[in-house]
Amino acid sequence: MNYILYAVPFFFVLIALELLADRWRGVSSYRLADAINSLSAGVLSTTAGLLTRTIGLLIYTLAWQQLAVFELSAEPLWVWLLAFVFYDFCYYWNHRLGHERNVLWAAHSVHHQSEDYNLSTALRQTSTGFIFGWIFYLPMAVAGVPPLVFLTVAALNLLYQFWVHTRHIPKLGWFEWLFVSPSNHRVHHAQNAVYMDRNYGGVFILWDRLFGTFQEELDEQPVIFGVTTPLASWNPLWANAQFYVALWRDAQRAESWWDRLRIWFMPTGWRPADVAAKYPQAKPDLSQFVKFDVPLSRGQQVYAATQFSLYVLAGTGLLALAAELSTAALLLGLAWMAGGLYVIGTWLENRPTARRLELLRLALNLPVVWLALQLGLLPELPLLWPLLLGYSLLSLVALYYTPGERSTVAVR
Repeated sequence: MNYILYAVPFFFVLIALELLADRWRGVSSYRLADAINSLSAGVLSTTAGLLTRTIGLLIYTLAWQQLAVFELSAEPLWVWLLAFVFYDFCYYWNHRLGHERNVLWAAHSVHHQSEDYNLSTALRQTSTGFIFGWIFYLPMAVAGVPPLVFLTVAALNLLYQFWVHTRHIPKLGWFEWLFVSPSNHRVHHAQNAVYMDRNYGGVFILWDRLFGTFQEELDEQPVIFGVTTPLASWNPLWANAQFYVALWRDAQRAESWWDRLRIWFMPTGWRPADVAAKYPQAKPDLSQFVKFDVPLSRGQQVYAATQFSLYVLAGTGLLALAAELSTAALLLGLAWMAGGLYVIGTWLENRPTARRLELLRLALNLPVVWLALQLGLLPELPLLWPLLLGYSLLSLVALYYTPGERSTVAVR
C-alpha cells in the first residue's frame, strides 16, 4: 500500500487548517512563494522517487536475501514494533550525518532552506537523498527485517514527521522526553548558533538525549529558520543543486588534488585553506536577518498558485499510476514536471524571462502529450485533448491579463 499517496489529501487539509489557525491567531507563518517552493521540492522529490527509490529497495532486498543473520517473519507484532524503533535509530544516524558531512548535507539541505516554518515545510524534500541514504538502513536488512516491513515502517516514520512542522503547538511536557515534538523539531530547523545541528530523531527524541545532540527550545532565543548559506531562490531545481555546485566550485579552485577529493566527505562547512583564503564566505548576522522575498502583484500570485495546483494534481496522478507506467513514461513525466516547476519558480522570482518561459511551457504541453501517446507511454484518456486545449487557452488569456511588478530585486 502506498501510504504517501493516500496521505496527500490529509496533508492539504491540515495545511488549510493551519492557515485558518494563522488567521484566528492573527499571525502569518505562510508566504505564498515560500510555500509553493517547498511544495515544488516535495512534488519533484516524489516524482523523482518513482524512479530512484527502486535503487535502495533492490540493494536492501539483496542484502536481506544474502546477509540476513535472522529469519524474521512479517507476521508477529513484535517484529513490526522492533522494526519501527530500529528504523528510527538508523534514521537518526542518517539524519545526523546528513548534517555533519558535506556531500550528505548537499542532499539534505533542501529540507532546511525554507525561512518559514509550517506544514508545507514538512513536504520540502530532497531529490538526491537516494544516492547515499540506503547505506544507513542496511543493518535492518542484516538483522533480517523483511522488505515489506521495512517499507511500511519507513512510510510511517515519514508520516509521523509531518505534524511536527508547525509553530502552533507549544511544548508538550512529558511527551517530549521520548518523542519528537513540534517544539524540539523547531530547534532542528533553526540557524541560531545555540540550536544548530541538534534534535535529529524522526519519531523518538530519545536518541538525541542518549547521544548528546538534544537541545530544548528556549524562550529567550526565538528560532530563526533557514540555512546559513541562504538559497535566495524559488527554483526547486536550484534548491537541489545549490550545495553540490558550491562544493564543486571549491573543489575546482583547490590546488591540492587531495583537497579536491576529500572536500566532499569532510565535516559540513569545511573548505580547503587556500580556497577559504581566496574566496572567503561572510558569516550571517542574524540580528539583521531579513527573509528572502520578491515583490509580486496579486495577479501574479494567483496565476502561480493556479498553475502550481495543476502540477500537484499531475504529480499525484503519476504517483497513483506509477505501477502501470514504463520507465520511459516516468522519465518523460519527471522531465515535464521538472521543467514546469522550474518555470513557476522563475515566475515567482519575477525574472524578465518568466513570461517567455511560461509561453514556451504552455506551447509544449500539447506536443509532449501527443508524443507520449504516439510512443504508447500514456493511456488514451477521455476528453484529454479538449481539456488540455482549454487549459492552455485559458492560461494564455490569464497570462495576457496578469499585471506584473516592475521590481525584480530580491530582498535579503
